[in-house]
Amino acid sequence: MHTFTVIVTNTVQADTEEEAALLFYQELSAGPPPLTFRLSNEVGQTTELVLDRAKADEFARMDHTADPGNW
Repeated sequence: MHTFTVIVTNTVQADTEEEAALLFYQELSAGPPPLTFRLSNEVGQTTELVLDRAKADEFARMDHTADPGNW
């Protein structure tokens, strides 16, 4: 299994870093999750990925902890 760093980028106008983080948190908790991500692997290769909402929602509904590939 590989290790990835997943980065979500969002532009927020705020007076402080904490307020920006809180506004982003509020946006995440109130609406649908973001679909655009930047991912970096163990060797530093970076990829930008846009998920299909229907496929992402279907994946999120399943319990992947029982998948032998995750052991």
